[in-house]
Amino acid sequence: MFKHLLVPTDGSDLSASTVKRAVAFAKEAGARVTFFYAKPDYPVSFYGEGALVDPTTPEKFAEMAEEQAREILSASLAEASAAGVECSGVSATSDMPYDAIIETANANACDLIFMASHGRRGISGLLLGSETHKVLTHSTIPVLVFR
Repeated sequence: MFKHLLVPTDGSDLSASTVKRAVAFAKEAGARVTFFYAKPDYPVSFYGEGALVDPTTPEKFAEMAEEQAREILSASLAEASAAGVECSGVSATSDMPYDAIIETANANACDLIFMASHGRRGISGLLLGSETHKVLTHSTIPVLVFR
């Protein structure tokens, strides 16, 4: 049924567990997997009338984010390769990860987004929301949430 999964990952323990489950799912379904990591954009903080100065330059921040993306995606790619599942990895810089996830799924013709739920409940879930919730409410592609 599903032939191309997009699996967003952030390197957390829950995300690593989701990668393993997504790889098993893809192997069973005969699907391929595209792993996705949303790199953070350079933070610009303002306080009152002046800016808070970050000692990291935008270029250095981008290098560090790219290195983190490589590390996280390579772990996911190794997991899929070890299971014999066709895979690739993609990252993009975005201050709205849910939007980048949906755009990447569409751009890669994925027919399922397989992602983790970070399980926020109560007030924190209501106030903070989650990228998973935003993907669920904005995506036209089916979303499987692993918990």
